Amino acid sequence: MRLDKYLKVSRIIKRRTVANEACDGGHVSVNGKAARASYEVSLGDIVSVTFGQKTLTFKVTSIKETIHKEDAALMYEIIDNS
Repeated sequence: MRLDKYLKVSRIIKRRTVANEACDGGHVSVNGKAARASYEVSLGDIVSVTFGQKTLTFKVTSIKETIHKEDAALMYEIIDNS
C-alpha cells in the first residue's frame, strides 16, 4: 500500500491529499529516510511524521485497504510521541 494511503486509512492524517503534501514536503520519513507518497509500506517499517514542532514515530503492525474507524489504531504501534 502507498504511504499516503496508509496514513489516511490508519487515520494518522485525515485526508490523502494532506498526507501526499506532507510526504512531498519532507515531513514524513520511513526507516530514517525521507519518503515519497508512492513509497510501498511494509510490515515492520518505522515511520516518523512531523506536525509542526511535534513528531509522531510509529511501527507499522498491519496493512489493510479498509478498516473501521475504531480499529484504525490497531494498524500501528506508537514508539515516540514528542
